[in-house]
Amino acid sequence: MRTNRARATANYVSRPLITQDQRESAIALRIPAGEIEHLVTTRVRQWLLDPGGLYQSIRLADPSAQRRLIGRVGEIGKTWTELPGTRQRAFLTTLIDRVDVGADQIAIHLRPTRLAALLDIAATPPPSASDDEIHILSILVRLQRSGRAITMRIEGTDPFATTKPDARLVKLLIRARRFHATLLDSDGVPFAALAKRQGVSPSYFTRRVRLSYLAPDITEAILDGRQPRDLTADKLLAQSRLPLGWHEQRTVLGFV
Repeated sequence: MRTNRARATANYVSRPLITQDQRESAIALRIPAGEIEHLVTTRVRQWLLDPGGLYQSIRLADPSAQRRLIGRVGEIGKTWTELPGTRQRAFLTTLIDRVDVGADQIAIHLRPTRLAALLDIAATPPPSASDDEIHILSILVRLQRSGRAITMRIEGTDPFATTKPDARLVKLLIRARRFHATLLDSDGVPFAALAKRQGVSPSYFTRRVRLSYLAPDITEAILDGRQPRDLTADKLLAQSRLPLGWHEQRTVLGFV
């Protein structure tokens, strides 16, 4: 579904609403522009900070010019929040051809070859490349109607958002580590006896000890507040058979 943006409005409006096509009114959406623009800006900034993705989408005949351009683009990504708002908007307006919003994803159509002109770098695309090729960045979303309003659920988290750790999850990991240390120092004392010393049931003790074997990146994400939105302390506790394999853990807990 392609969206058009009206300059003086605060909404992105779907084509059925623009054309007032009653046959398609069931899928017509009106989505706050601020929400869309934040997602688009964040996704583009991720791309600017990804050298591998830039090399794939920016093809120049001169390798040294390509490296220079990608280095400059990376610096833009790192200092993005320090740029004046007018500079950010001019950059995005020139780079982005259009934004399509659908029920399950947002597709950002970029023209990467325009970056050279934006950064005043003389560059020529290779003979096999178009002067203005399109590169598409995607954001997975879910749009839900609630009365006349549309809410947007984002798959994943904003990598540049200020995070706040979940206190219950953090407390759970701390207790798991403490129980694990108790187990290592137990000299073969049965689980039931160790659980009794801690004032908990054997089942409770066992489930928390298993949490001490979480993959390091999962533990770090939880401590930083970067876990999936639906990963709560109750959900983690419900994983009585949490796999010990790190890849399986990431799958079960929604980190992949």
